[in-house]
Amino acid sequence: MNKVSLKTLIPFGLLAAVAIASIFVPAVANFDGAAKYSSADIAWMLVATALVFLMTPGLAFFYGGMVHRKNVISTMIKSVVAAGVVTVIWITVGYSLCFGESLGGFIGNPATHLFFKGVASGEPWSLAPTIPLTLFAMFQLMFAIITPGLVVGAVAERIRFTSYILFIVLFSLFVYAPLAHWTWHPKGFLFKMGVLDFAGGTVVHISAGLAALAGALVLKRRKVHMEQKEIPPANIPYVLIGTGLLWFGWFGFNAGSAVGASGLSVSAFATTNTAAAAAGLSWMFFDVLKGKKPSVLGFCIGAVVGLVAITPGAGFVAIPQSVFIGFVAAIISNIACGLKAKSSLDDTLDVFPCHGVGGIVGMALTGFLATKTVNSAGADGLLYGNVYFLLTQLKGIAIVVAYSFIVSFLIFKVVNLVQPIRVSSEDEELGLDASQHNENYTQGTLLVNHNGTVKEERIVL
Repeated sequence: MNKVSLKTLIPFGLLAAVAIASIFVPAVANFDGAAKYSSADIAWMLVATALVFLMTPGLAFFYGGMVHRKNVISTMIKSVVAAGVVTVIWITVGYSLCFGESLGGFIGNPATHLFFKGVASGEPWSLAPTIPLTLFAMFQLMFAIITPGLVVGAVAERIRFTSYILFIVLFSLFVYAPLAHWTWHPKGFLFKMGVLDFAGGTVVHISAGLAALAGALVLKRRKVHMEQKEIPPANIPYVLIGTGLLWFGWFGFNAGSAVGASGLSVSAFATTNTAAAAAGLSWMFFDVLKGKKPSVLGFCIGAVVGLVAITPGAGFVAIPQSVFIGFVAAIISNIACGLKAKSSLDDTLDVFPCHGVGGIVGMALTGFLATKTVNSAGADGLLYGNVYFLLTQLKGIAIVVAYSFIVSFLIFKVVNLVQPIRVSSEDEELGLDASQHNENYTQGTLLVNHNGTVKEERIVL
């Protein structure tokens, strides 16, 4: 039996401690929803919550299909494992940090709902009065799960698995939780400032995009990137499947953020689909203008950028204007990807140009195109004569960009102090599927010449 080191014991020990502590949390009766809640809203939000969860395996397929075949499994599990890590954090202290009693508008009191205290039988969330608090908390959990999973694409093919687990923990506590509190808690300082983010342009996409940028800078370049080797995607049909799952799940992401079965949820559903469709076409046609052939990858990446860009404004802009949002966001992100490709930045799957830049563009265009005609609780944008709201959105963007990047950069540095964040050059060459997980996406044989060089590699999928 292998000797157990302190570093391998700590994760198991922490989980065991949480599991044992949970035994002593008093059980309480569930809510009585007979008269207080809307059955239609509960039914829709249960579906929406499940849809958002589906985005996490969808993201795994989306990313897994684009990396080298020797890194498919390692890339996919880093997205999916967030469902385990973030859920345990969320039940213990994460939800309380995001939506607990506000401490100065900056963070929730961790004691408010420690171990979900008072959630099952508590009063509904003030902005979601027709569904039980537990359902609201579980819906929000799904956002917290997918956010660190987005960062995977930027650090793929070179980050140590255990180091990424620690990153998920620290990112959830010190980046995601504060941003969610600032933006979505009625006493959060961005909320009070008037910043509007319907479903996560700042909390999810800008935070993940800037964390991706920080991670790429800390981990530095892969060997294949320095040698400017072109890496063929492992499985383009995986990318197509992932895009379909993301697009499908995004209806819960955006339409569910209306927290009820209402006209607003219908509008958000429609703007979400429209922006994705326009962006997919925009990216593909823009590629053709640059002399490329129309590609599956181009349409899929563009559609996801459109989904990112419409997220902050899905419940604040009208359906026709969502065409413009998808069209413009895809072009800007496409250009950003081109500029990144000419630089030394090794963001493996373009997370910053797509999610970071896409989120920024979406937030800014919300400040331009939002209208109270769609959502009376929102604001009129610059197109409707309100320059102040656009300036408020831009201030919010600046704050979130700076905070997300600085804190994420520090988190990656701290993780690297605990243990090397990057795999060895030998493990990178072998591939992370084998070196980190002892598993393989492909099976094959090597035909070797008499001098030891590889003559032919036969791969069976």
